[in-house]
Order: sequence, then structure tokens, then C-alpha cells
Amino acid sequence: MDFTKLNRSSVQFDYFSDNYNRFKTDFNKYSNMVIPLPFLTENILLTMSEAQVNYFRLPFPYSKDNRDHFFIFKVSMQSDNQQVRTYEYLRHALSLNKK
Repeated sequence: MDFTKLNRSSVQFDYFSDNYNRFKTDFNKYSNMVIPLPFLTENILLTMSEAQVNYFRLPFPYSKDNRDHFFIFKVSMQSDNQQVRTYEYLRHALSLNKK
């Protein structure tokens, strides 16, 4: 699916929250990418939405420590509009094994 076909408001991060700020901090802590996070968010949302998963993986070649890093989110539907999914950052992990 092309992201231009996906209604941009149908998937979103909770940008104005403390947990999004934690996500930015964690991402910048582990990422060695030259591209800043704000330029990647639409691709991250598209990837999670298309795969219907609640996480995305920062592959080891793009991390500071050459390890895969997973960023895990809680996905919820807005109560007033069930068409909108919001991704709320929960935590960072080195694997998807449950704690």
C-alpha cells in the first residue's frame, strides 16, 4: 500500500505526549542514522500499519552499538473515531521476547 493512498490522519503517534518524547530520546540514543526522526515518522507508521504490528525494528547497521533495537507501542483506536489508530510508545527492547 502506498502511504499517499493511506489517509495520513488514520495512523498517528501521540506527538504531544511524554511518551512520544521518550520515544524520540530512546531513538536518538540508539540510532546512528543521519536522517532525523521527524523525517522518518511517516515511514515508521506506514510500516507498522501495513504489517499490523505494534513495534518497529531499527536494524543493526543503523544502530550505534551494531545491535537490532525494537521500539514497542500500544495501539489504540480513538473513542470518537474508530478509523484513527494512535501509536503510544511503551518501551525499547533488544528483542521481542516478553519481559
